[in-house]
Amino acid sequence: MSGTPETADGVEIQRSDFGRRVAARRAALGLSVEELAERVGASESYVHYVETQPSRPGIGFVTRLADALDTTTDDLAGGTYETPPGTADASRAPRLVKLSEKECRALVSTHGVGRIGLQLPDGPLILPVNYSITRDGSIAFRTDPGSVAAAADGHVVAFEVDRIDDAMSEGWSVLLVGLATAVTDPAVARELAEQAYSSPWAGGDRTQWMVVRPRRTTGRRVISSLNLEAPFTEGGGEVSNKE
Repeated sequence: MSGTPETADGVEIQRSDFGRRVAARRAALGLSVEELAERVGASESYVHYVETQPSRPGIGFVTRLADALDTTTDDLAGGTYETPPGTADASRAPRLVKLSEKECRALVSTHGVGRIGLQLPDGPLILPVNYSITRDGSIAFRTDPGSVAAAADGHVVAFEVDRIDDAMSEGWSVLLVGLATAVTDPAVARELAEQAYSSPWAGGDRTQWMVVRPRRTTGRRVISSLNLEAPFTEGGGEVSNKE
């Protein structure tokens, strides 16, 4: 993912997730960097460094930071993964941006965890899968032979990938729709296995490769009013306040 880099005094800022959470929480409380530094008992320059650069502050500092921001160390560190994303309040003035196909491809490449949606005789089903992007831009994933996901062979399916950031009350979602086919050529299956970045997280005998060739690609991004970074709108995404 790329966009216009944020800079300070001509130096590109490489904000970490931890730093983004700290900056977002400080902004939500209406505190300046100087005020936060005073609460924490640290220098203003160090708080600025923690917010804007990849860093590993000690647990003592993180604890004082959490107390000063009226939150928890788990929230700042992103450790509340047991709760579903999206529980934070919406920002005061969010923007909904429609992503170009080029931006969508950049966001889903090169691999990750997505969701395959298919229609079954007894109703729709959505399953999470580890996926890879093939050289021709198709989605490839492994499943158990004879599984529900393998039954998608020859059917049009939906494939969705998203990223939600509770700290910033923003996120993006990309939806691809296309024909799913089972890979029957051993040579192609070997090539896909060699290119895979990871074995399936769920483990098991997932030897059946499936490929989804997108016919339609769409995406949206919700940008928070607290976001201090430039939005990813390389393709000139359309801004809208409507779904």
